[in-house]
Amino acid sequence: MEEEQELLSRIVADLEEARDSSSRTPSPPLSRSTLLDLQSILNADDAADLLDQFFSRLSSKSLSPSSLLPPLTSAMDSGPISISLLSSQAYLSLLLCPNSPVFTLFNPMSFLSLLRSLRRALKNPPPGVQGDDPPSSSGRAGGLKRKKARGGRNNRGKIAGNADDEDDGGGESQVRNAKLFYSVLEKLGSVLDLIHLSRFPDSLKSLVQTVVEIPVLASETLGSSSGSSSGLENLCSRILNRVLKPEHGDQGETAAELLKSLTPLILAVKSHSRSFALGFVKNLVTGLARRSEGVNKACVNLPRYLVRKAPEKAEPRGLAVEAIIDIVKVMELNDQIVFVEYVVKMSEGKANLRILAVDLMLNLLLLLKDPFGLSSDCEPEGSWGLKCFEALIQRCSDSSALIRARGLSNLAQLVGFLSSDDRNHAALRRAMGFGELNMEKGESRIDDLLRRRCMDEKSNVRRAALLLVSKLTAIFGGNLDGIVLKTMGMACSDPLVSIRKAAISAVSQAFRTYSDEIVITEWLHCVPRLIADNETSIQEECENLFLELVLDRVSKAGSDPRLHNASSLSHSESHKIGVDRKMELLFPDGVLLILKTICNGEVTPWVKKICSSLGKKERLKDVIASSLQNIIRTSESNWLSHSMPIDKWTAPAGAWLLLSEVSAHLSDAVDWKFLHHHWRLLDKFGADSEFDPEEDLTHDEGNKNSNSVGWVGDRVFLLQTISNVSEKLPLEPAADLAYNLLKRIEDFNMHSTEVNAHVKALRTICKRNALHPAEAETMVSKCVQEVLSEAVNILENYMDESSRTNNDNSLLTPPRSGIRKSKRAAAASRQLAETVNAVQTIGSLVLVYPSADMSDVIPLLYTIITSGNSDPKLSKLPGPVVPVKETAPSLYIQAWLTMGKICLADGKLAKNYIPLFVQELEKSDLAPLRNNLVVTMADFCVRYTALVDCYIPKITKCLRDPCELVRRQTFILLSRLLQRDYVKWRGVLFLRFLLALVDESEKIRQLADFLFGNILKVKAPLLAYNSFVEAVFVLNDCNAHTGSKNTRTEDSQFSIRGNDESSRSKRMHIYVSLLKQMAPEHLLATFAKLCSEILAAASDGMLKLDDVTGQAVLQDAFQVLACKEIRIQPARGSASDAGEASEEEGSGGDGNGLSAKGRAITQAIRKSLIQNTIPIFIELKRLLESKNSPLIGSLMECLRVLLKDYKNEIDEILIADKQLQKELAYDMQRYEAAKAKSAASGGPSGTGGAGFLSPKDKRVASAVADKAAKVTVRSVLREVNSGAPTPPLSAISVPKLKATADATVGKSGGSGLPSARSTEVLESLRRRQTFMSDDDS
Repeated sequence: MEEEQELLSRIVADLEEARDSSSRTPSPPLSRSTLLDLQSILNADDAADLLDQFFSRLSSKSLSPSSLLPPLTSAMDSGPISISLLSSQAYLSLLLCPNSPVFTLFNPMSFLSLLRSLRRALKNPPPGVQGDDPPSSSGRAGGLKRKKARGGRNNRGKIAGNADDEDDGGGESQVRNAKLFYSVLEKLGSVLDLIHLSRFPDSLKSLVQTVVEIPVLASETLGSSSGSSSGLENLCSRILNRVLKPEHGDQGETAAELLKSLTPLILAVKSHSRSFALGFVKNLVTGLARRSEGVNKACVNLPRYLVRKAPEKAEPRGLAVEAIIDIVKVMELNDQIVFVEYVVKMSEGKANLRILAVDLMLNLLLLLKDPFGLSSDCEPEGSWGLKCFEALIQRCSDSSALIRARGLSNLAQLVGFLSSDDRNHAALRRAMGFGELNMEKGESRIDDLLRRRCMDEKSNVRRAALLLVSKLTAIFGGNLDGIVLKTMGMACSDPLVSIRKAAISAVSQAFRTYSDEIVITEWLHCVPRLIADNETSIQEECENLFLELVLDRVSKAGSDPRLHNASSLSHSESHKIGVDRKMELLFPDGVLLILKTICNGEVTPWVKKICSSLGKKERLKDVIASSLQNIIRTSESNWLSHSMPIDKWTAPAGAWLLLSEVSAHLSDAVDWKFLHHHWRLLDKFGADSEFDPEEDLTHDEGNKNSNSVGWVGDRVFLLQTISNVSEKLPLEPAADLAYNLLKRIEDFNMHSTEVNAHVKALRTICKRNALHPAEAETMVSKCVQEVLSEAVNILENYMDESSRTNNDNSLLTPPRSGIRKSKRAAAASRQLAETVNAVQTIGSLVLVYPSADMSDVIPLLYTIITSGNSDPKLSKLPGPVVPVKETAPSLYIQAWLTMGKICLADGKLAKNYIPLFVQELEKSDLAPLRNNLVVTMADFCVRYTALVDCYIPKITKCLRDPCELVRRQTFILLSRLLQRDYVKWRGVLFLRFLLALVDESEKIRQLADFLFGNILKVKAPLLAYNSFVEAVFVLNDCNAHTGSKNTRTEDSQFSIRGNDESSRSKRMHIYVSLLKQMAPEHLLATFAKLCSEILAAASDGMLKLDDVTGQAVLQDAFQVLACKEIRIQPARGSASDAGEASEEEGSGGDGNGLSAKGRAITQAIRKSLIQNTIPIFIELKRLLESKNSPLIGSLMECLRVLLKDYKNEIDEILIADKQLQKELAYDMQRYEAAKAKSAASGGPSGTGGAGFLSPKDKRVASAVADKAAKVTVRSVLREVNSGAPTPPLSAISVPKLKATADATVGKSGGSGLPSARSTEVLESLRRRQTFMSDDDS
């Protein structure tokens, strides 16, 4: 007992000393030894008795129990962390001690000091705290334990020995502080059972904020993996739960304050503190909220509060959505529905709320049960899920591209999830608007949405729309809209790789789901062509899809066991079904339609390329060839089973074509007996019919019973197949086949498409069946010379007969009888057909055997192609007097083609004849001949590049040919030559290609868009920038930039001259297409070049404003400078998906630094640019006003756009020159007033009713227009001159343009309008090197 009395005496003495020092502010804190003594008393087993003695001694010293508070509070506030925690522990122990005067000792100020000590302990933690295990809750500060008096004395000795060792940083001190902190928290929770904080709202609020802050500080201090964090979180949860008891005030208000304090933790990045906050809220919702109406109301309002506080950046916003959904999931169903209705209304709010609502609606529909009310009695029309779905669909047409893309992608994810349950299909179809027609457009709502979004200007929106189409194919139910399908096909040619991939996926998914003709046709037209894509991954995807959707489907159909039982149907049953219907039943899934579409001229080249690529990679299987043979056999047997004549039968369209391509790599899988049988069949019945080249193109198509063209095509592909497998042929059948082919060729009566196939097959069979190469060469040479000899004889006979006929007609006076004339005409027609076939055969022979002797052929062909020439030297040559071009145009065209093939084989001959080809290309009036000559010149360009290079400008004239086919052929061939670098983008070539962007043909426009948007943007990114200004002059047919005064009729056809609306819109479309290909730095440089080379040239007088073409050039420059495409957008960059999706992606520190640097450089360039541009605009405005030019309107429109778009840069100019600001304001007000008056009166012509306005109405309209003009000008200048102080004029490095001495004073507005000015000023502006040169860039 003596020890305890000694402790009490020392404590009382310290308190007396503190009372004597009460004049000091603040009160001196208790020492460490005093705090330890006090804690030792409070920890003793007889603490209640000792505390009574302590208070008695205080009374004897005239000290009240409250005298303990000032020194304790001072120790909590100002002492070191260990002293602060010891003081807090002592204070809480006093409150918890039995018989303690709680209401006397509790003070709000002391309580707030205690809370501050807790925050200080975590904000400035000792190093040893990190990583420690949470101490036992039974531990006591200072290591003191409950002992008897003797034990207390021993501990007192230990403490006294360490009294001077405060915060020494040692390990024992660090552990002691950690244990103290946990002890204080435990005692704080116990104190809340004694003290009711309802009378102290500020203390309650501070307690909540402090306890909520502890897990955050602990996670930063202790680390996320430390066990101490979880221990602290448990303590904090217990404290917060006790705070919510009714004795601490209204539970609803307390819960609201608590949840408000937890909001920053909930919205924080993933951490232990966020998990703690979410876990506490969910436990609160499922626990106390179910029993307390006030707490429940606060919990129900929490998701709405989180919505208001949610950040705008993508990643934090996603975490906020996740947290909100976690809370809503544990709420009652009625509360969930109320929140859903709130989210639906929120989707019509501001942009940040709309995008949050889009994400929330997705998660609500995914995570909450039964969104459409299918398991309840309510109708789906009134379900909360349907309301959410409709709101999400509305956001797919949002004004913000980011929200549109987000809405579409979320909708696609939702459809994919919900469509997995068949019960949701009906509700989904109703929600998506299937069957609800738009009365104006005659299409369903979802079709209209998909069509518009698939053609959206933003790439991320288009990509999301295509993803949605892929997901919707499962619930379309065969009602796939044709317009949407076409739009997906167009997206397969999108400039962005990701869009092309998404489009391929969407249209392929439709192909997997449906076998409709429209789907199959669209897929085969848009996907196989991507085998030529620049992206390797797209080429591989194209091959995989073709293998899966075409070849595997054909293989499955052709190897079906039902084909062997196809003949089991009775004769009557077969007749009832019909031939075509039976074939459709035997080959389902659109196999016959696939084969038929492969024959399309736009599909066949890509199919051949895919088959070749798959064959080289050894990915073709034998079953493909076997299946195609089975399909052909089944078709023949099905035809015969209906007692149809075999000469009317043709194999399914495309079957022979596909077999001819795959047989080159699967020769072992093709049966020779099968080929021999069908060759005999086709040769027997197909060779009997002769083809008239003049009638074949007109009569065969209309004769429904004639299958001549089909037989011809089958023979061509059959010959190709035989050539592919010729190595496997037996020797005797191969020799017989070669003999038959030779005889067929020498008959010269084949269809034009068969000639090449027969010649190539003959050459292949001769080579592959010879014993050695020399023998093969001899055999081929012998066959070629034999055929050539026959062809020359036929050609000479025709020339002699033609000359004789011309002579007879010139000498014969009486007319011939009709019968004799018709017989001679029929004989002449047959002879002409034979001659044309012979000439074509000569061309085919040259291609397969270039070393053939053509000495007898060339003079005859030369005579034909030069017949009718006005050259007197040529008229002396033997040949027909009447031009062959008039009497036999088919022979004339074929002669040019064959001569071109001969020139390809003979370089010396080509050097002499190429000028003749170019001459004929320029003057010919036969469109087929011009088309063939363009193809020939393209081949010459590959073979003889140097010889043809000088004629490229003449070839490009065909880009303006009146025939669409010639224009398209020229564009395609020149584009290929340019891609392969046989032709360079120099001279007028690029400028002439620009006209294709506005061609009358939609196909040519699409090809041009793809060339400029995809190929040139990668291959020649600076081409658009370097040629832009020159394009403005050339398109307007203006020669001011070249200094030439002569009008060049050659280039006039490549201009769009005129100021009419159609011409201006076409030119503007070309300008916009070029601007879209430029990088941001090139846009700025183009802006500068337009100002210096066009606007400044007009001010200098170099560009004549009296000339119509000069005015058009200046007007185009104004329109380009004012268009939105030349402005640098915030997210403008290269043609990549990341550019438009940057708003959705987080960026690291390095990326932010680079982007900030780029923005700074761009801002500096913009500032320098506009400072050089505005003076040019001002001087040009004065010049146009002096000339009373109509271009002043275009200039003012452009200037108004610049004042808005470059207001930060123009700000300094206008602030530095107040007079200039007033002049601009006056001129813009006058222009706006005139424009408003014109609009009010119905336009300049008065068509809108100006003549019917009374004088009073006119005055009213004028006043309204003046008022509107003033408001417009003030709104523009208010943005520019927004209260910034006017800097001294010397601080602005802007050249001042002074009027010259001969300026005249204008009467309008009292300002002087100069008639001329010094040209040196603008010349100096133009010479300032603000931007990099073309070479540097």
